[in-house]
Amino acid sequence: MGRLFGTDGVRGVANADLTAELALGLSVAAAHVLAEVGTFEGHRPVAVVGRDPRASGEFLEAAVVAGLASAGVDVLRVGVLPTPAVAYLTGALGADLGVMLSASHNPMPDNGIKFFARGGHKLADELEDRIERTYRAHSSGEPWERPTGAGVGRVTVYDEGFDNYVAHLVGVLPNRLDGLKVVIDGAHGAAARVSPEAFARAGAEVITIGTEPDGLNINDGCGSTHLALLRAAVVEHGADLGVAHDGDADRCLAVDREGHEVDGDQILAVLALGMREAGTLRKNTVVATVMSNLGFKLAMERAGIELVQTAVGDRYVLEEMKAHGFALGGEQSGHVIVLDHATTGDGTLTGLMLAARVATTGRPLAELAGVMERLPQILINVPDVDKARVATSPELTAAVTEAERELGATGRVLLRPSGTEPLVRVMVEAADIEQARAVAGRLADAVKSALG
Repeated sequence: MGRLFGTDGVRGVANADLTAELALGLSVAAAHVLAEVGTFEGHRPVAVVGRDPRASGEFLEAAVVAGLASAGVDVLRVGVLPTPAVAYLTGALGADLGVMLSASHNPMPDNGIKFFARGGHKLADELEDRIERTYRAHSSGEPWERPTGAGVGRVTVYDEGFDNYVAHLVGVLPNRLDGLKVVIDGAHGAAARVSPEAFARAGAEVITIGTEPDGLNINDGCGSTHLALLRAAVVEHGADLGVAHDGDADRCLAVDREGHEVDGDQILAVLALGMREAGTLRKNTVVATVMSNLGFKLAMERAGIELVQTAVGDRYVLEEMKAHGFALGGEQSGHVIVLDHATTGDGTLTGLMLAARVATTGRPLAELAGVMERLPQILINVPDVDKARVATSPELTAAVTEAERELGATGRVLLRPSGTEPLVRVMVEAADIEQARAVAGRLADAVKSALG
């Protein structure tokens, strides 16, 4: 059996892969492990539990709450809120544990469980491994140690979480949004109430789409993975910009007033320049992944801002930021982390800060995002190859060297083994789309030949 925990918690088809029994068992295991390592020592433990609007979140939330309470943990149920809201409230309320039920941008039948440690930080890998081992041991018949009487956990509905989180978002903005018209696509997800409320409190005129979740329509043709509706709405309403979230609202993509997409790299570039101007870009450095567009790297070089690149995944961006004290990082997909105000990617905060930059400069988003030129990028997945030999194949090394020579300083090649599938991802950037496509095609053929 493979590892339950992936890079972003435990995910799968709800009631098939991710069952009520699994959710309950993992919650009990998490409580026991945290007790064993001393997290609960000297006080009665408290957990914050939230979810996105998926129908399956209702029974999975009940299972998680039951598991925690049965293990002696008091539970604050915050209801439907974004993942970064659960992380924030875990820290703000001094809770020992946070639990979020969501499968982010995945389709509705999926769901997931993510645990946060005290302070709202991602649970360490070694603790996840220990929780999984404990869960498997008890699933095999090892008995739990169960509290009774007054030792069982109590469950409280914590409705104040919504207002507390929105107040936090508005409170950290550098300036108000008065005079801006903003369209928000909530993906019928966890930000459907939060994001419009936060933008309105900050002074913006707000138009909403994708903000009527019914438990079944999350990410369905809307949100950050489907921008067509947002593009049309921004143009139709003559808005200054549009903001799109995913199902759990830990990411944000944007649309300018002409309906053109502004991706995570461009958002990072705009925020980096603004934070440097404000003196909050610590060490004059921004963190991004190796998949960031070469145009972003060139823009940061022109601006005199240092760029540190990590492996693909917002967890690696966050690890680098925390290790070296950097303030800003993110991914092309729209996961943006502003570490002074959030412990994880926060789509609503990102959208607010982007809008604040438009408001304070008086410049349209297209002009601000124009600080970087997105170079054409071609991505080809090559399946059914021996991905373990990517770095050691002489034939492949020669092909990459030739491609890099052809592309020169205005192009880039990246071969990356998939972390979950038997395939290699070939990414090529170039100043010309046809050149990028041709080079990527030749490299894909080389991967098949060398590793097939």
